Amino acid sequence: MQLVVARIGRAHGIKGDVTVEVRTDEPELRLGPGAVLLTDPASAGPLTVESGKVHSGRLLLRFEGVRDRNAAEALRNTLLIAEVDPAELPEEEDEYYDHQLVDLDVVLADGTLVGAITEISHLPSQDLFIVERPDGTELMIPFVEQIVTEIDLENQRAVIDPPPGLIDDRAEIASARDAEAEDGADAEKDGSEEDGQA
Repeated sequence: MQLVVARIGRAHGIKGDVTVEVRTDEPELRLGPGAVLLTDPASAGPLTVESGKVHSGRLLLRFEGVRDRNAAEALRNTLLIAEVDPAELPEEEDEYYDHQLVDLDVVLADGTLVGAITEISHLPSQDLFIVERPDGTELMIPFVEQIVTEIDLENQRAVIDPPPGLIDDRAEIASARDAEAEDGADAEKDGSEEDGQA
């Protein structure tokens, strides 16, 4: 199985270093020295990681054969792809690889469907589920224990308990549903009053 683990950003310095946008929970494993990565576009690779370091909160990588700023800049926006055994699992019990989470249904505790996970965004502060809703809009849900209460791989779903405002329209849907019910009740009442007058 192939997984996108990073996207190359701009060149850093004059010796071939590049910044990378990390898209994996395990950069030390997937992007460590000696790692051989496929690329998209394929013509840019494969690339072998020679060294890596963190600078001002960003990961910098240097690849074998990339020795100057021009060569590094030519790699900008290239996706780095790792070959991963689909049966491979993280060492920690409560950790998951991106490919285990993508396509899971996101549901509320009562089973209401929110959408499906299309991508995991790895930010410095936390990971986010990018969720596509049934109407095609996107929603970002922080992958934190207080919000994501259960990952059920067997049933292919992630159960969430969102705080007010995260799923914008839960209150709106409820109030709209209540308003419809009231309108229906009023209509029935009006109808029965007319029947009584007749």
